Amino acid sequence: MLDISDLEVHYDGIHALRGVSLNVGTGEVVALIGPNGAGKSTLINAVSGLVPAASGAIRVGNDDLTRFKPWTVSAKGVLQVPEGRQVFSEMTVLENLQLGATALHGRPRDAGVEDVFELFPILEERSSQLAGSLSGGQQQMLAIGRALMGSPKLLLLDEPSLGLAPVVISQVFAALKKLKEQGMTILLIEQNATLALELSNRAYILDQGRIVLSGDSADLAADEGVVAHYLGVDAEE
Repeated sequence: MLDISDLEVHYDGIHALRGVSLNVGTGEVVALIGPNGAGKSTLINAVSGLVPAASGAIRVGNDDLTRFKPWTVSAKGVLQVPEGRQVFSEMTVLENLQLGATALHGRPRDAGVEDVFELFPILEERSSQLAGSLSGGQQQMLAIGRALMGSPKLLLLDEPSLGLAPVVISQVFAALKKLKEQGMTILLIEQNATLALELSNRAYILDQGRIVLSGDSADLAADEGVVAHYLGVDAEE
């Protein structure tokens, strides 16, 4: 589904990504973990077209998206749930969800409002409420639901547990597990590396703009070196 090769990104005088290559197969959940400032969010933003690639290639299916603008990337079914949620606070929950469907651009719809409400029942209860009045956890659920309304071929999740209480994190990851079971293709950045490895099939570790290790998530979680260097550290970027 996603194939990134030799990706280089520079911005604000920083060499953020240095020859990064990774892939995500159809129906896989792949985690990207690493320390602060490793370039994790930069990579997802490059896939989304939010930051330009200096060189390298980003392919989704048969499409080369390396030079595409964000609205064209989303029209291809690559949808991002951004760090910090970024819901439209002066719009209702329902209006935020309806706005997510504009990313379809003629592609067939896989999910509707009723599917999002089934995944996150609290959103149905709050459907007429302004998004800005929701709790942080409810806003995270809304941000995920908004992306699902665009029927993503590839879902990009940037720090879905950031700033959430443990009980809410459990609810959000239970929903992500359901999406995984339904066969959704996901690239996940997550500050809680242990949670990320539990959810994902495979993982890459990014450090100082380079992939330093990759493999099956279960193998990485059992690797003493990985545990010592990455799983005990807040990997928020």
